[in-house]
Amino acid sequence: MSWIEVKINTERKAEGAVSNVLNEAGANGVVIEDLADVTKEKTSRFGEVIEIDTSRYPKEGIHIIAYFYENEYWSAKKAALKEKLNALSSDEVSLGDWTWREKTVQEEDWANEWKKYFNVQPITDTLTIVPSWESSTTVTGKTILMDPGMAFGTGTHPTTILSAQALEKYMRHQDVVIDVGTGSGVLSIAACKLGAAHVYAYDLDEVAVSSATMNRNLNELEDRITVESNDLLRHVTQSADVIVANILAEIVVELVEDAKENLQPGGYFITSGIIDKKETLVINKLKEAGFHIKEVTSLDHWITIIAEKEE
Repeated sequence: MSWIEVKINTERKAEGAVSNVLNEAGANGVVIEDLADVTKEKTSRFGEVIEIDTSRYPKEGIHIIAYFYENEYWSAKKAALKEKLNALSSDEVSLGDWTWREKTVQEEDWANEWKKYFNVQPITDTLTIVPSWESSTTVTGKTILMDPGMAFGTGTHPTTILSAQALEKYMRHQDVVIDVGTGSGVLSIAACKLGAAHVYAYDLDEVAVSSATMNRNLNELEDRITVESNDLLRHVTQSADVIVANILAEIVVELVEDAKENLQPGGYFITSGIIDKKETLVINKLKEAGFHIKEVTSLDHWITIIAEKEE
């Protein structure tokens, strides 16, 4: 199998809107290359930042990189994507003089291709993500070993960071957690590292299920994380104290009623993967279902909403 790597050069303020278009079209995650991220003075409370090679970063604007399966539908998908991006540029947010570049990446080159974007990354006060091929001996606190592979969920995206921080703040020791759209399993592992009694991780994508299972085993959590193929929470009867869903806003809206059924009274529904302009859409649906909005957090134009099922 081959992959298409798409690299879009555009303005920083267009990051959220362009990323959303790519994700909705089926990209296996996006990577942002922004020279400002690696040259500005770091004020992160999460610790030291490792040195990064800046040669591949654009001198103007940012690169937004996404990967798609190469198949007979690619030409039509590419045309539709460019049409949507042009519409964004004219109607919603300026993309500037944006450019599109693409290249084919062979299946056997995939692992090394995305590894260059994945480094040791502290994501909360106590959690640090460590690539499985890196040494964790110098990392303090709790480590999450990751080899996301084709699921392309390294845990470094703002929505994953916000979700992990929400778990750290709201999840109680020995809680039962459901992770909807688990991807590479990073949030399931994070929940266990933070003290969850058991996590039920669901994803419809076979690659994600395989990757989440591998990462679960890598962290020796076979007895505390159950990974299964499932379409959101359909036909799931397992109750939980916390449900976390790092998926698109439109899918979160579809999930709200089922999440309410599966949550224990007083439980928390952590929703992420929401670009800022769709915050109101999700909040209104949560309130309509009877949830109490506990907190809204944001990072780089992405939103995470923590909602409580009232007792």
